Amino acid sequence: MLKFEVFDSNNNKSVYEFAAGTVVLGKGDHCDVILADSHASRNHAEIEVSSVGATLRDLNSTNGVWVNGERLLSDLRLTEGDLLRFGDIGVRITHTPTKKSAFEEGVDRRQKVESVKQESEEIISLKRRIHSLILDYLDLRKRGNLQTMGQDELRIEAEKATRDIIRDHVKNIPEGITPEELQRQVVAEAVGLGALEPLVNDDDVTEIMVNGPDQIYVEKNGRLTLSESRFTSNQSLLAVIDRIVAPLGRRIDESSPMVDARLPDGSRVNAVIPPLALNGPSITIRKFAKKNLFMSDLIRYGSISEEMGLFLKSAVELKQNVVISGGTGSGKTTLLNILSNFIGSEDRILTIEDAAELKLNQPHVVSLESRPANAEGKGRVSIRDLVINALRMRPDRIVVGECRGGEALDMLQAMNTGHDGSLTTGHANSPVDFLSRLEVMVMMAGVDLPSRAIREQIASAVDILVQQSRLADGTRKITHIMEVTGFDGDRIRLEPIFEFVRKGYDANGKITGFYRSTGYIPKFYLDSIDQGVELDLSLFGDADKADIDETVI
Repeated sequence: MLKFEVFDSNNNKSVYEFAAGTVVLGKGDHCDVILADSHASRNHAEIEVSSVGATLRDLNSTNGVWVNGERLLSDLRLTEGDLLRFGDIGVRITHTPTKKSAFEEGVDRRQKVESVKQESEEIISLKRRIHSLILDYLDLRKRGNLQTMGQDELRIEAEKATRDIIRDHVKNIPEGITPEELQRQVVAEAVGLGALEPLVNDDDVTEIMVNGPDQIYVEKNGRLTLSESRFTSNQSLLAVIDRIVAPLGRRIDESSPMVDARLPDGSRVNAVIPPLALNGPSITIRKFAKKNLFMSDLIRYGSISEEMGLFLKSAVELKQNVVISGGTGSGKTTLLNILSNFIGSEDRILTIEDAAELKLNQPHVVSLESRPANAEGKGRVSIRDLVINALRMRPDRIVVGECRGGEALDMLQAMNTGHDGSLTTGHANSPVDFLSRLEVMVMMAGVDLPSRAIREQIASAVDILVQQSRLADGTRKITHIMEVTGFDGDRIRLEPIFEFVRKGYDANGKITGFYRSTGYIPKFYLDSIDQGVELDLSLFGDADKADIDETVI
Protein backbone atom coordinates (compact mmCIF):
# COMPACT_ATOMS: atom_id res chain seq x y z
CA MET A 1 0.00 0.00 0.00
CA LEU A 2 1.29 3.48 -0.94
CA LYS A 3 0.33 6.34 1.39
CA PHE A 4 1.10 10.04 1.01
CA GLU A 5 -0.03 13.51 2.00
CA VAL A 6 -0.76 16.30 -0.50
CA PHE A 7 -0.55 19.90 0.74
CA ASP A 8 -0.73 23.30 -0.97
CA SER A 9 0.97 26.64 -0.23
CA ASN A 10 -1.58 27.31 2.53
CA ASN A 11 -0.71 23.95 4.11
CA ASN A 12 -4.18 22.51 3.41
CA LYS A 13 -3.62 18.76 3.56
CA SER A 14 -5.25 15.71 1.98
CA VAL A 15 -4.31 12.07 2.61
CA TYR A 16 -4.28 9.38 -0.11
CA GLU A 17 -3.85 5.61 -0.14
CA PHE A 18 -3.39 3.45 -3.23
CA ALA A 19 -3.00 -0.27 -3.74
CA ALA A 20 -1.08 -1.85 -6.64
CA GLY A 21 -1.60 -0.06 -9.97
CA THR A 22 -0.77 3.22 -11.71
CA VAL A 23 -1.49 6.51 -9.95
CA VAL A 24 -1.60 9.54 -12.26
CA LEU A 25 -1.01 13.04 -10.88
CA GLY A 26 -1.88 16.19 -12.85
CA LYS A 27 -4.44 18.94 -13.22
CA GLY A 28 -6.62 16.99 -15.68
CA ASP A 29 -9.99 15.90 -14.35
CA HIS A 30 -9.20 12.31 -15.31
CA CYS A 31 -6.20 12.09 -12.95
CA ASP A 32 -6.22 10.02 -9.77
CA VAL A 33 -4.69 12.92 -7.83
CA ILE A 34 -5.68 16.35 -9.17
CA LEU A 35 -2.98 19.01 -8.73
CA ALA A 36 -4.80 22.35 -8.59
CA ASP A 37 -1.81 24.47 -9.55
CA SER A 38 -1.10 26.59 -12.65
CA HIS A 39 2.42 25.13 -12.92
CA ALA A 40 1.14 21.54 -13.08
CA SER A 41 0.72 19.79 -16.43
CA ARG A 42 -2.45 17.98 -17.42
CA ASN A 43 -0.67 14.63 -17.03
CA HIS A 44 2.27 15.62 -14.82
CA ALA A 45 3.61 12.40 -13.31
CA GLU A 46 2.68 8.85 -12.45
CA ILE A 47 3.57 6.43 -9.66
CA GLU A 48 3.71 2.69 -10.40
CA VAL A 49 2.69 0.89 -7.20
CA SER A 50 3.45 -2.82 -6.79
CA SER A 51 3.88 -5.26 -3.94
CA VAL A 52 7.63 -4.59 -3.93
CA GLY A 53 7.74 -0.78 -4.13
CA ALA A 54 6.56 2.44 -5.77
CA THR A 55 8.32 4.10 -8.74
CA LEU A 56 7.87 7.77 -9.67
CA ARG A 57 7.96 8.80 -13.35
CA ASP A 58 7.78 12.30 -14.90
CA LEU A 59 5.30 12.31 -17.84
CA ASN A 60 7.27 14.93 -19.82
CA SER A 61 5.77 17.71 -17.73
CA THR A 62 6.52 21.34 -18.59
CA ASN A 63 7.93 22.37 -15.21
CA GLY A 64 9.27 19.03 -14.04
CA VAL A 65 9.03 17.01 -10.83
CA TRP A 66 11.24 17.86 -7.86
CA VAL A 67 12.23 15.25 -5.27
CA ASN A 68 13.92 16.34 -2.05
CA GLY A 69 15.01 19.58 -3.74
CA GLU A 70 16.42 17.98 -6.91
CA ARG A 71 14.77 17.74 -10.32
CA LEU A 72 13.73 14.21 -11.31
CA LEU A 73 15.77 13.13 -14.35
CA SER A 74 14.82 9.45 -14.51
CA ASP A 75 12.50 6.93 -12.89
CA LEU A 76 12.89 6.90 -9.10
CA ARG A 77 11.99 4.34 -6.42
CA LEU A 78 10.20 6.20 -3.65
CA THR A 79 10.97 5.74 0.03
CA GLU A 80 9.22 6.87 3.17
CA GLY A 81 9.88 10.53 3.90
CA ASP A 82 10.51 11.62 0.28
CA LEU A 83 9.18 15.13 -0.42
CA LEU A 84 7.88 15.71 -3.95
CA ARG A 85 7.10 19.11 -5.42
CA PHE A 86 4.79 19.95 -8.35
CA GLY A 87 4.78 23.75 -8.66
CA ASP A 88 3.35 24.96 -5.33
CA ILE A 89 1.87 21.54 -4.51
CA GLY A 90 3.85 19.32 -2.14
CA VAL A 91 3.55 15.56 -1.66
CA ARG A 92 5.08 13.78 1.34
CA ILE A 93 5.46 10.01 1.10
CA THR A 94 4.40 8.48 4.43
CA HIS A 95 4.48 4.76 3.54
CA THR A 96 5.64 2.60 0.62
CA PRO A 97 5.79 -1.15 0.01
CA THR A 98 9.29 -2.00 1.24
CA LYS A 99 9.95 -5.51 -0.08
CA LYS A 100 12.49 -5.66 -2.92
CA SER A 101 12.50 -8.28 -5.65
CA ALA A 102 15.68 -10.27 -6.24
CA PHE A 103 16.19 -8.39 -9.50
CA GLU A 104 16.14 -5.05 -7.73
CA GLU A 105 18.62 -5.93 -4.97
CA GLY A 106 21.71 -3.80 -5.19
CA VAL A 107 20.31 -1.55 -7.91
CA ASP A 108 20.81 2.16 -7.29
CA ARG A 109 17.45 3.78 -6.55
CA ARG A 110 18.11 6.53 -9.12
CA GLN A 111 19.01 4.17 -11.94
CA LYS A 112 16.77 4.50 -14.98
CA VAL A 113 14.41 1.55 -15.32
CA GLU A 114 14.61 1.26 -19.07
CA SER A 115 17.08 2.58 -21.62
CA VAL A 116 16.86 2.74 -25.39
CA LYS A 117 19.87 1.84 -27.51
CA GLN A 118 20.22 4.64 -30.01
CA GLU A 119 22.32 4.66 -33.13
CA SER A 120 26.04 4.74 -32.42
CA GLU A 121 28.19 7.79 -33.10
CA GLU A 122 30.10 5.70 -35.65
CA ILE A 123 26.95 5.18 -37.72
CA ILE A 124 25.93 8.83 -37.35
CA SER A 125 29.39 9.97 -38.49
CA LEU A 126 29.30 7.66 -41.52
CA LYS A 127 25.84 8.87 -42.53
CA ARG A 128 27.01 12.47 -42.18
CA ARG A 129 30.01 11.81 -44.48
CA ILE A 130 27.91 10.04 -47.12
CA HIS A 131 25.33 12.81 -46.98
CA SER A 132 27.93 15.48 -47.80
CA LEU A 133 29.30 13.35 -50.65
CA ILE A 134 25.79 12.98 -52.11
CA LEU A 135 25.33 16.73 -52.32
CA ASP A 136 28.68 17.10 -54.16
CA TYR A 137 27.83 14.15 -56.42
CA LEU A 138 24.45 15.56 -57.44
CA ASP A 139 25.82 19.07 -57.82
CA LEU A 140 28.51 17.87 -60.25
CA ARG A 141 26.30 15.66 -62.39
CA LYS A 142 22.93 17.41 -62.27
CA ARG A 143 23.94 21.01 -61.68
CA GLY A 144 21.45 22.48 -64.13
CA ASN A 145 18.54 20.14 -63.41
CA LEU A 146 18.27 19.91 -59.61
CA GLN A 147 15.95 22.89 -59.27
CA THR A 148 13.54 21.60 -61.91
CA MET A 149 13.36 17.98 -60.75
CA GLY A 150 10.21 16.64 -59.13
CA GLN A 151 10.37 14.92 -55.74
CA ASP A 152 10.22 11.39 -57.20
CA GLU A 153 12.91 12.11 -59.80
CA LEU A 154 15.17 13.70 -57.19
CA ARG A 155 14.81 10.65 -54.94
CA ILE A 156 15.78 8.32 -57.79
CA GLU A 157 18.92 10.36 -58.46
CA ALA A 158 19.77 10.39 -54.74
CA GLU A 159 19.39 6.61 -54.54
CA LYS A 160 21.77 6.15 -57.50
CA ALA A 161 24.29 8.53 -55.94
CA THR A 162 24.12 6.84 -52.53
CA ARG A 163 24.57 3.39 -54.06
CA ASP A 164 27.68 4.53 -55.95
CA ILE A 165 29.15 6.35 -52.93
CA ILE A 166 28.69 3.39 -50.58
CA ARG A 167 30.31 1.11 -53.18
CA ASP A 168 33.29 3.40 -53.89
CA HIS A 169 33.93 5.18 -50.58
CA VAL A 170 32.75 2.95 -47.72
CA LYS A 171 35.02 0.01 -46.95
CA ASN A 172 33.63 -1.07 -43.59
CA ILE A 173 30.01 -0.66 -42.50
CA PRO A 174 29.64 -0.60 -38.68
CA GLU A 175 27.68 -3.26 -36.86
CA GLY A 176 24.03 -2.46 -36.25
CA ILE A 177 23.10 -1.40 -39.78
CA THR A 178 22.92 -3.14 -43.17
CA PRO A 179 24.06 -1.55 -46.48
CA GLU A 180 20.42 -1.40 -47.62
CA GLU A 181 19.25 0.32 -44.42
CA LEU A 182 22.21 2.71 -44.56
CA GLN A 183 21.25 3.67 -48.10
CA ARG A 184 17.59 4.15 -47.18
CA GLN A 185 18.39 6.36 -44.20
CA VAL A 186 20.87 8.54 -46.10
CA VAL A 187 18.49 9.07 -49.01
CA ALA A 188 15.65 9.93 -46.63
CA GLU A 189 17.80 12.55 -44.92
CA ALA A 190 19.04 13.99 -48.22
CA VAL A 191 15.71 14.41 -50.02
CA GLY A 192 12.94 13.18 -47.68
CA LEU A 193 11.97 13.35 -44.03
CA GLY A 194 15.14 11.73 -42.73
CA ALA A 195 14.79 9.83 -39.46
CA LEU A 196 11.07 10.68 -39.45
CA GLU A 197 10.19 8.65 -42.56
CA PRO A 198 9.86 5.20 -40.93
CA LEU A 199 7.97 6.75 -38.02
CA VAL A 200 5.55 8.59 -40.30
CA ASN A 201 4.94 5.33 -42.18
CA ASP A 202 4.42 3.30 -38.99
CA ASP A 203 0.65 3.02 -38.44
CA ASP A 204 1.17 2.26 -34.73
CA VAL A 205 2.79 5.65 -34.15
CA THR A 206 0.23 8.36 -33.44
CA GLU A 207 2.55 11.26 -32.54
CA ILE A 208 6.20 12.14 -33.17
CA MET A 209 8.18 14.60 -31.02
CA VAL A 210 11.67 15.71 -32.08
CA ASN A 211 13.72 17.46 -29.36
CA GLY A 212 16.81 18.35 -31.37
CA PRO A 213 18.74 15.99 -33.68
CA ASP A 214 19.60 13.40 -31.02
CA GLN A 215 16.22 12.80 -29.40
CA ILE A 216 13.04 11.58 -31.09
CA TYR A 217 10.09 10.43 -28.99
CA VAL A 218 7.05 8.62 -30.36
CA GLU A 219 3.64 7.83 -28.94
CA LYS A 220 2.46 4.24 -29.37
CA ASN A 221 -0.64 2.85 -27.69
CA GLY A 222 -0.86 5.98 -25.58
CA ARG A 223 2.70 5.67 -24.21
CA LEU A 224 5.74 7.81 -25.00
CA THR A 225 8.95 5.97 -25.88
CA LEU A 226 12.36 7.13 -27.08
CA SER A 227 13.06 6.11 -30.67
CA GLU A 228 16.35 4.58 -31.76
CA SER A 229 16.51 6.98 -34.73
CA ARG A 230 18.56 10.17 -34.77
CA PHE A 231 19.39 12.95 -37.19
CA THR A 232 23.00 13.42 -38.22
CA SER A 233 23.07 17.14 -37.43
CA ASN A 234 21.06 20.28 -36.74
CA GLN A 235 21.47 21.21 -40.41
CA SER A 236 19.87 18.00 -41.67
CA LEU A 237 16.96 18.47 -39.25
CA LEU A 238 16.49 22.08 -40.43
CA ALA A 239 16.54 20.85 -44.04
CA VAL A 240 13.71 18.41 -43.26
CA ILE A 241 11.66 21.23 -41.72
CA ASP A 242 12.22 23.36 -44.84
CA ARG A 243 11.08 20.48 -47.08
CA ILE A 244 7.86 20.24 -45.04
CA VAL A 245 6.94 23.93 -45.00
CA ALA A 246 8.22 25.14 -48.41
CA PRO A 247 5.51 23.44 -50.56
CA LEU A 248 2.86 25.18 -48.41
CA GLY A 249 4.30 28.62 -49.10
CA ARG A 250 5.43 29.03 -45.51
CA ARG A 251 8.83 29.84 -44.11
CA ILE A 252 10.86 29.34 -40.96
CA ASP A 253 14.01 31.25 -40.05
CA GLU A 254 15.42 33.34 -37.22
CA SER A 255 12.97 36.17 -37.91
CA SER A 256 10.05 33.73 -37.93
CA PRO A 257 11.17 30.76 -35.82
CA MET A 258 7.77 29.02 -35.40
CA VAL A 259 5.52 27.52 -38.04
CA ASP A 260 2.42 25.34 -38.35
CA ALA A 261 2.21 23.10 -41.39
CA ARG A 262 0.98 19.70 -42.54
CA LEU A 263 2.29 16.66 -44.35
CA PRO A 264 0.76 15.50 -47.65
CA ASP A 265 -1.30 12.90 -45.75
CA GLY A 266 -2.88 15.63 -43.58
CA SER A 267 -0.76 15.08 -40.45
CA ARG A 268 -0.37 18.27 -38.42
CA VAL A 269 3.16 19.66 -37.99
CA ASN A 270 4.49 22.29 -35.60
CA ALA A 271 8.15 23.33 -35.78
CA VAL A 272 10.23 25.63 -33.58
CA ILE A 273 13.87 26.47 -34.28
CA PRO A 274 16.63 28.37 -32.43
CA PRO A 275 16.85 30.91 -30.92
CA LEU A 276 13.48 29.93 -29.40
CA ALA A 277 14.26 26.18 -29.20
CA LEU A 278 17.30 25.90 -26.94
CA ASN A 279 17.95 22.19 -27.53
CA GLY A 280 17.97 22.49 -31.30
CA PRO A 281 15.17 22.43 -33.90
CA SER A 282 12.01 20.82 -32.51
CA ILE A 283 9.17 19.21 -34.43
CA THR A 284 5.84 17.84 -33.21
CA ILE A 285 3.82 15.77 -35.67
CA ARG A 286 0.24 14.76 -34.87
CA LYS A 287 -0.38 11.98 -37.34
CA PHE A 288 -3.69 11.83 -39.13
CA ALA A 289 -5.37 8.45 -39.57
CA LYS A 290 -4.71 7.03 -43.05
CA LYS A 291 -8.17 5.53 -43.18
CA ASN A 292 -11.32 7.46 -42.46
CA LEU A 293 -12.80 6.60 -39.08
CA PHE A 294 -16.52 6.31 -38.45
CA MET A 295 -18.68 6.20 -35.35
CA SER A 296 -18.67 2.40 -35.49
CA ASP A 297 -14.87 2.51 -35.06
CA LEU A 298 -15.14 4.62 -31.90
CA ILE A 299 -17.74 2.19 -30.52
CA ARG A 300 -15.46 -0.76 -31.32
CA TYR A 301 -12.49 0.94 -29.62
CA GLY A 302 -14.59 1.63 -26.52
CA SER A 303 -14.31 5.41 -26.92
CA ILE A 304 -18.08 5.84 -26.89
CA SER A 305 -21.21 3.75 -26.32
CA GLU A 306 -23.65 2.93 -29.10
CA GLU A 307 -26.38 5.00 -27.43
CA MET A 308 -24.08 8.02 -27.22
CA GLY A 309 -23.11 7.62 -30.87
CA LEU A 310 -26.74 7.46 -31.99
CA PHE A 311 -27.54 10.53 -29.91
CA LEU A 312 -24.70 12.59 -31.43
CA LYS A 313 -25.80 11.48 -34.90
CA SER A 314 -29.29 12.80 -34.18
CA ALA A 315 -27.87 16.05 -32.75
CA VAL A 316 -25.90 16.77 -35.93
CA GLU A 317 -28.75 15.77 -38.24
CA LEU A 318 -31.16 18.00 -36.29
CA LYS A 319 -28.76 20.94 -36.64
CA GLN A 320 -27.69 21.38 -33.06
CA ASN A 321 -24.58 23.52 -32.51
CA VAL A 322 -22.05 21.05 -31.12
CA VAL A 323 -18.78 21.94 -29.38
CA ILE A 324 -16.13 19.31 -28.60
CA SER A 325 -13.76 20.15 -25.74
CA GLY A 326 -10.74 18.23 -24.54
CA GLY A 327 -7.03 18.31 -23.88
CA THR A 328 -4.17 18.07 -26.35
CA GLY A 329 -4.17 14.74 -28.16
CA SER A 330 -7.53 13.69 -26.76
CA GLY A 331 -9.05 13.05 -30.21
CA LYS A 332 -11.13 16.21 -30.71
CA THR A 333 -10.36 16.58 -34.43
CA THR A 334 -10.99 12.89 -35.08
CA LEU A 335 -14.41 13.14 -33.43
CA LEU A 336 -15.14 16.36 -35.35
CA ASN A 337 -14.42 14.54 -38.61
CA ILE A 338 -16.67 11.66 -37.62
CA LEU A 339 -19.56 13.94 -36.64
CA SER A 340 -19.24 15.82 -39.93
CA ASN A 341 -20.23 12.59 -41.73
CA PHE A 342 -23.77 13.11 -40.42
CA ILE A 343 -24.22 16.48 -42.13
CA GLY A 344 -26.65 16.21 -45.02
CA SER A 345 -25.36 16.25 -48.60
CA GLU A 346 -27.70 19.14 -49.44
CA ASP A 347 -25.89 21.55 -47.07
CA ARG A 348 -23.18 23.99 -48.13
CA ILE A 349 -20.35 23.52 -45.61
CA LEU A 350 -17.44 25.87 -44.91
CA THR A 351 -14.46 24.50 -42.99
CA ILE A 352 -11.98 26.89 -41.38
CA GLU A 353 -8.63 25.72 -39.98
CA ASP A 354 -5.09 26.81 -39.17
CA ALA A 355 -3.65 23.78 -40.96
CA ALA A 356 -6.21 21.94 -43.09
CA GLU A 357 -6.73 18.39 -41.82
CA LEU A 358 -10.51 17.88 -41.88
CA LYS A 359 -11.68 15.43 -44.52
CA LEU A 360 -15.37 15.88 -45.22
CA ASN A 361 -17.17 13.51 -47.58
CA GLN A 362 -20.04 15.79 -48.64
CA PRO A 363 -20.10 17.15 -52.22
CA HIS A 364 -20.55 20.85 -51.36
CA VAL A 365 -17.57 21.77 -49.16
CA VAL A 366 -15.42 24.91 -49.21
CA SER A 367 -12.19 24.55 -47.21
CA LEU A 368 -10.45 27.68 -45.92
CA GLU A 369 -7.01 27.81 -44.29
CA SER A 370 -5.43 30.67 -42.37
CA ARG A 371 -2.16 32.17 -43.55
CA PRO A 372 0.79 33.58 -41.56
CA ALA A 373 2.49 36.85 -42.41
CA ASN A 374 5.11 36.93 -45.17
CA ALA A 375 8.75 37.98 -44.82
CA GLU A 376 7.71 41.64 -44.69
CA GLY A 377 5.23 40.96 -41.92
CA LYS A 378 2.24 41.42 -44.21
CA GLY A 379 -0.47 39.23 -45.65
CA ARG A 380 -1.55 37.46 -42.47
CA VAL A 381 -5.06 36.03 -42.59
CA SER A 382 -6.31 34.82 -39.20
CA ILE A 383 -8.99 32.32 -38.28
CA ARG A 384 -11.14 35.25 -37.20
CA ASP A 385 -10.77 36.89 -40.63
CA LEU A 386 -11.92 33.66 -42.25
CA VAL A 387 -14.91 33.25 -39.92
CA ILE A 388 -16.04 36.80 -40.66
CA ASN A 389 -15.64 36.24 -44.41
CA ALA A 390 -17.40 32.87 -44.23
CA LEU A 391 -20.61 34.61 -43.19
CA ARG A 392 -20.60 36.32 -46.61
CA MET A 393 -20.29 33.01 -48.48
CA ARG A 394 -23.83 31.74 -47.82
CA PRO A 395 -22.89 28.75 -45.62
CA ASP A 396 -25.48 26.35 -44.25
CA ARG A 397 -22.97 25.05 -41.73
CA ILE A 398 -19.64 26.34 -40.47
CA VAL A 399 -17.02 23.94 -39.12
CA VAL A 400 -14.09 25.60 -37.32
CA GLY A 401 -11.20 23.24 -36.59
CA GLU A 402 -10.46 24.91 -33.27
CA CYS A 403 -11.45 28.12 -31.49
CA ARG A 404 -8.47 29.68 -29.72
CA GLY A 405 -9.14 33.41 -29.53
CA GLY A 406 -11.32 36.25 -30.74
CA GLU A 407 -12.87 34.17 -33.51
CA ALA A 408 -15.03 32.62 -30.76
CA LEU A 409 -17.18 35.78 -30.75
CA ASP A 410 -17.81 35.60 -34.49
CA MET A 411 -18.50 31.87 -34.23
CA LEU A 412 -21.11 32.48 -31.52
CA GLN A 413 -22.73 35.21 -33.61
CA ALA A 414 -22.85 32.86 -36.60
CA MET A 415 -24.53 30.19 -34.45
CA ASN A 416 -27.02 32.79 -33.24
CA THR A 417 -27.87 34.16 -36.70
CA GLY A 418 -29.21 31.20 -38.62
CA HIS A 419 -26.16 28.95 -39.07
CA ASP A 420 -27.50 26.10 -36.96
CA GLY A 421 -25.65 22.81 -36.93
CA SER A 422 -22.20 24.38 -36.75
CA LEU A 423 -19.32 22.42 -35.21
CA THR A 424 -16.07 23.40 -33.51
CA THR A 425 -13.53 22.26 -30.90
CA GLY A 426 -11.65 23.87 -28.04
CA HIS A 427 -9.15 23.06 -25.33
CA ALA A 428 -10.51 22.41 -21.83
CA ASN A 429 -10.44 19.74 -19.12
CA SER A 430 -14.21 19.68 -18.58
CA PRO A 431 -17.42 21.12 -20.10
CA VAL A 432 -17.64 23.71 -17.31
CA ASP A 433 -14.01 24.73 -17.90
CA PHE A 434 -14.69 25.09 -21.62
CA LEU A 435 -17.55 27.53 -21.07
CA SER A 436 -15.28 29.61 -18.84
CA ARG A 437 -12.55 29.53 -21.49
CA LEU A 438 -15.05 30.42 -24.19
CA GLU A 439 -15.98 33.52 -22.22
CA VAL A 440 -12.30 34.51 -22.06
CA MET A 441 -11.84 33.86 -25.79
CA VAL A 442 -14.74 36.19 -26.59
CA MET A 443 -13.07 38.90 -24.50
CA MET A 444 -9.93 38.41 -26.63
CA ALA A 445 -11.88 39.79 -29.59
CA GLY A 446 -11.39 43.25 -28.09
CA VAL A 447 -15.12 43.99 -27.87
CA ASP A 448 -16.18 45.65 -24.64
CA LEU A 449 -19.00 43.36 -23.53
CA PRO A 450 -20.04 42.64 -19.94
CA SER A 451 -19.67 39.05 -18.74
CA ARG A 452 -23.43 38.65 -18.50
CA ALA A 453 -23.91 39.54 -22.18
CA ILE A 454 -21.18 37.11 -23.19
CA ARG A 455 -22.72 34.31 -21.17
CA GLU A 456 -26.12 35.02 -22.69
CA GLN A 457 -24.54 34.71 -26.15
CA ILE A 458 -22.94 31.40 -25.19
CA ALA A 459 -26.12 30.00 -23.66
CA SER A 460 -28.19 30.82 -26.75
CA ALA A 461 -25.56 29.69 -29.28
CA VAL A 462 -24.15 26.40 -27.94
CA ASP A 463 -26.54 23.45 -27.75
CA ILE A 464 -24.44 20.36 -27.01
CA LEU A 465 -21.06 20.06 -25.25
CA VAL A 466 -19.00 16.89 -25.75
CA GLN A 467 -16.00 16.26 -23.50
CA GLN A 468 -13.24 14.11 -25.00
CA SER A 469 -10.44 12.93 -22.69
CA ARG A 470 -7.17 11.08 -23.04
CA LEU A 471 -7.01 8.96 -19.89
CA ALA A 472 -3.92 8.03 -17.92
CA ASP A 473 -3.63 4.62 -19.62
CA GLY A 474 -3.49 6.25 -23.07
CA THR A 475 -7.05 5.43 -24.08
CA ARG A 476 -9.35 8.13 -25.43
CA LYS A 477 -12.94 8.29 -24.27
CA ILE A 478 -15.91 10.62 -24.46
CA THR A 479 -16.45 11.25 -20.76
CA HIS A 480 -19.43 13.67 -20.86
CA ILE A 481 -22.18 14.76 -23.22
CA MET A 482 -24.17 17.72 -21.87
CA GLU A 483 -26.90 20.04 -23.08
CA VAL A 484 -26.79 23.79 -22.51
CA THR A 485 -30.29 24.31 -21.12
CA GLY A 486 -30.35 28.09 -20.82
CA PHE A 487 -29.35 31.08 -18.77
CA ASP A 488 -30.50 31.72 -15.21
CA GLY A 489 -29.60 34.94 -13.43
CA ASP A 490 -25.98 35.27 -14.50
CA ARG A 491 -25.29 31.55 -14.89
CA ILE A 492 -25.21 29.11 -17.79
CA ARG A 493 -27.05 25.89 -16.99
CA LEU A 494 -25.75 22.50 -18.14
CA GLU A 495 -27.63 19.22 -17.98
CA PRO A 496 -25.64 15.95 -18.22
CA ILE A 497 -27.04 13.47 -20.75
CA PHE A 498 -24.36 10.75 -20.85
CA GLU A 499 -21.19 10.15 -18.84
CA PHE A 500 -18.34 7.68 -18.42
CA VAL A 501 -18.05 6.23 -14.92
CA ARG A 502 -14.61 4.97 -13.90
CA LYS A 503 -14.33 1.86 -11.73
CA GLY A 504 -10.57 1.27 -11.46
CA TYR A 505 -7.82 -0.63 -13.28
CA ASP A 506 -7.70 -4.13 -14.72
CA ALA A 507 -4.79 -6.57 -14.52
CA ASN A 508 -3.13 -4.91 -17.52
CA GLY A 509 -3.23 -1.44 -16.02
CA LYS A 510 -6.10 -0.29 -18.26
CA ILE A 511 -8.82 1.91 -16.83
CA THR A 512 -12.15 0.13 -16.48
CA GLY A 513 -15.60 1.66 -16.31
CA PHE A 514 -18.91 1.98 -18.09
CA TYR A 515 -21.03 4.49 -19.98
CA ARG A 516 -24.44 5.44 -18.66
CA SER A 517 -27.25 7.79 -19.48
CA THR A 518 -28.45 10.09 -16.72
CA GLY A 519 -32.09 9.64 -17.76
CA TYR A 520 -32.36 13.28 -18.87
CA ILE A 521 -33.96 13.77 -22.30
CA PRO A 522 -32.67 16.90 -24.10
CA LYS A 523 -35.21 19.59 -24.95
CA PHE A 524 -34.40 19.60 -28.67
CA TYR A 525 -35.03 15.85 -28.76
CA LEU A 526 -38.52 16.20 -27.28
CA ASP A 527 -39.28 19.20 -29.50
CA SER A 528 -38.32 17.19 -32.59
CA ILE A 529 -40.58 14.32 -31.55
CA ASP A 530 -43.45 16.80 -31.09
CA GLN A 531 -42.81 17.96 -34.66
CA GLY A 532 -43.19 14.45 -36.02
CA VAL A 533 -39.55 13.33 -36.19
CA GLU A 534 -39.12 9.65 -35.30
CA LEU A 535 -36.48 9.36 -32.57
CA ASP A 536 -35.52 6.61 -30.13
CA LEU A 537 -36.24 7.57 -26.50
CA SER A 538 -34.80 4.29 -25.21
CA LEU A 539 -31.28 5.78 -25.59
CA PHE A 540 -31.81 7.63 -22.34
CA GLY A 541 -32.94 4.69 -20.20
CA ASP A 542 -35.67 5.26 -17.62
CA ALA A 543 -36.02 9.02 -17.27
CA ASP A 544 -38.23 8.65 -14.19
CA LYS A 545 -35.35 7.09 -12.24
CA ALA A 546 -32.86 9.85 -12.99
CA ASP A 547 -31.64 11.89 -10.06
CA ILE A 548 -29.02 14.16 -11.62
CA ASP A 549 -28.73 17.80 -10.61
CA GLU A 550 -27.96 20.53 -13.09
CA THR A 551 -24.39 21.79 -13.23
CA VAL A 552 -24.19 25.57 -12.97
CA ILE A 553 -21.29 27.90 -13.71
